[in-house]
Amino acid sequence: MKKIIQIARLELSLLFYSPIAWLLIMVFFVQMAHAFIPGLATMLQLQQLIGDNGFLTDRLFTTSSGTTTGILYTMLGSLYLYTPLLTMGLISQEISSGSIKLVYSSPVKLRELIYGKFAAMLVYNLVIILVISGLFFILGTSLVAHFDYPHVLVAMLACFLLLSAYAAIGIFMSSLTSYQIVAALGTFGVLAFMNYIGGFGQGIDFVRDLTYSLSMPSRAERMVKGLLNSRDVIYYVAISGIFLSFTITRLELARTSRSFLYQVGRYLTIIVVGLAVAYLSSRQAVILYYDATDTKVNTIVKPVQEILKKMGNEPVEMTAYINGLDNSYSVGAPVARLYGIAKWEPYLRFKGDINLHWVYYYDITNPQFYAANPGKSIKTVFKDVAKTQDMDTSRFLSPEQIRKQIDLRGENDRMVMQLKYKGKTTFLRTFDDGDRWPGEAEIAAALKRLVVNPPKIVFATDAYQRSVDKIGDRDYKMLFNTKQSKTSLINMGFDIDSVSLEQGAIPKDIAVLVIGDPRAALSPAALSNLRKYIQEGGNTLIASEPGKQSIVNPLLDSLGVEMLSGTLVQRSRDYSYGLVTPNLTSGAVVMSPALKKPYEEKTVVSMSGAAALKDQHQGTFKVEPVLMTNEKTSWIKRGSFVLDSAALVFDKKTGDEHGSFPTALMLSRKIKNKEQRIMVTSDADFFSNKELTRANLETANGSLSISIFSWFSNAEFPVDMSRPSPKDTHLKLNKAGMKTLKVLYYAVIPAVIILLGMVLLIRRKRK
Repeated sequence: MKKIIQIARLELSLLFYSPIAWLLIMVFFVQMAHAFIPGLATMLQLQQLIGDNGFLTDRLFTTSSGTTTGILYTMLGSLYLYTPLLTMGLISQEISSGSIKLVYSSPVKLRELIYGKFAAMLVYNLVIILVISGLFFILGTSLVAHFDYPHVLVAMLACFLLLSAYAAIGIFMSSLTSYQIVAALGTFGVLAFMNYIGGFGQGIDFVRDLTYSLSMPSRAERMVKGLLNSRDVIYYVAISGIFLSFTITRLELARTSRSFLYQVGRYLTIIVVGLAVAYLSSRQAVILYYDATDTKVNTIVKPVQEILKKMGNEPVEMTAYINGLDNSYSVGAPVARLYGIAKWEPYLRFKGDINLHWVYYYDITNPQFYAANPGKSIKTVFKDVAKTQDMDTSRFLSPEQIRKQIDLRGENDRMVMQLKYKGKTTFLRTFDDGDRWPGEAEIAAALKRLVVNPPKIVFATDAYQRSVDKIGDRDYKMLFNTKQSKTSLINMGFDIDSVSLEQGAIPKDIAVLVIGDPRAALSPAALSNLRKYIQEGGNTLIASEPGKQSIVNPLLDSLGVEMLSGTLVQRSRDYSYGLVTPNLTSGAVVMSPALKKPYEEKTVVSMSGAAALKDQHQGTFKVEPVLMTNEKTSWIKRGSFVLDSAALVFDKKTGDEHGSFPTALMLSRKIKNKEQRIMVTSDADFFSNKELTRANLETANGSLSISIFSWFSNAEFPVDMSRPSPKDTHLKLNKAGMKTLKVLYYAVIPAVIILLGMVLLIRRKRK
């Protein structure tokens, strides 16, 4: 060990007396400054325009997308540029000068020589990471309130590990030649290859795995994002060990005569041992994780962890079905496989026996397909598509073959994942948004459906009620039954069904029965069936409209609630007087804590046509208002009126009534050892397709609608995905300080680095 330290000290003295080392330090600092200062200025500008921003630490140091790119993430792609010039002469200079022969005959062992030179490079890398990057780290801690220290430190560790692996490769390349420039070019070529190889051969399974294992920066990216794991740390140590062993072997074989088979065998042994260590350390059961981020953004939330824990040791089978004739093919294509696997890694961390399978097929059921391809069979069209997209047709199942396994026509033959656990199955869909993959909320809902009975929302179909299957303005498909929408309840864990109150019995095990704006009086049989269901403790949502009081009040009598005659109107400069915008009450927050933010911010709910509700205080239910109108701007308008360009006026003579009125009431009572829950709303439009897409008013309609059905499911679904709010939201900087930093980091510090290097070089020359 003493000899290794002595060699390392000698190499460091030579290194820091070299102009190249100081030049690279200055270039490294200038590159970081030109990445950091503009990002800092952008964050300052945003703070002055819109106020505090969250995740400032991530945005300035580690993020890979957005308005700025973190400097440490940016530097990952260019770290390989610094190594060749530093390592090119470490061994080649010994070979060209002949001093390597002295080493052969000296008491110093070759491995001590190599380890000493590598140790010198490790110290130099520490200088770059701890000192140069540390200048920006110190700046971040000074400027960002509640700076996320562990996250940035882990990112710096990732950069150090990557640089160290590059150094080991550079030392090996230096041992292959006596020409330093050749060693530098060779190192540059190898490192460039290992930086970009990860994008090649992604469509071929074996090649994809091989190129991924050779792609070195991709592993560091995960750690830069804050997730430190033993697999990637050991990988970089193993790579360093392989190339250092290569170097020792190269020098030992250069002074002895060995057979070709012996030489090949020795190199193969090193590769096998190194890759075996990397492989064994990548087994899910032995990987250790540490999420360094303050809000644990790299870790699935506690409720999802509990779901996986409940699954025990029984495996989960995930089978992705990818249709080569659908636009969703690109999501699950072989070239996107690694991205798909990465989506499941956070769950594999807590349950290692989630088995991933990929099935490819071609099929189409859209009539427009046949109209666009007259006279062509599906097989012929698929072959044409396969040629244009370079698909391997041998892996695709025909329509007949796939339908023997599973019928996906109900999913429109899009890419879909089927999860299977203990004989239960559920679908996990892809979407038409930017990412297209299901997010954490959708995956959590699908997993939870496998361990609990999914809540079922049942719509009554009597009396011309609104449809959950139509996309009309007044219907409800968007909220409940749009399979390609993440915000649709069918993708949040709910089952959707319908029932005729008159012809069929209401199921006992449902979460809620929805009476959605009946337009005619229910028949005596249907009304009797509904009353019996409510009397026995069934959850119910009754939504009606002004003018339907005579239809809905017979349903509300037994609840102790009445929909008052007349229509609520609201004075407004910009909107129709028929658009009422009540506010959430404190009772809404009790119903769902997710409504706390819109309640505090006084975000309104848009109701296009609503009546006033009244609690008669006659029933056995506890009644709480969820929405209340503004008494200063709204009133009950009675009698007939027309909503046109003429503004409505309050007319007490016709029975108009001022006040603050509830437009949604929640009712609850204890019955049969459970809590019965009922919601009554005097508007059936607030969760309609039209109101959920209203663009001319900021509303809380979507949040309220989802919260209502979460309440009916006893908060089982949607799965709670809330995380702690970020603390690093404020930048302690002003414009004057920004100007000072530019002068300091663009001019002063680079000048100091140059001056320090010149002083050391002059001292060396004098000596």
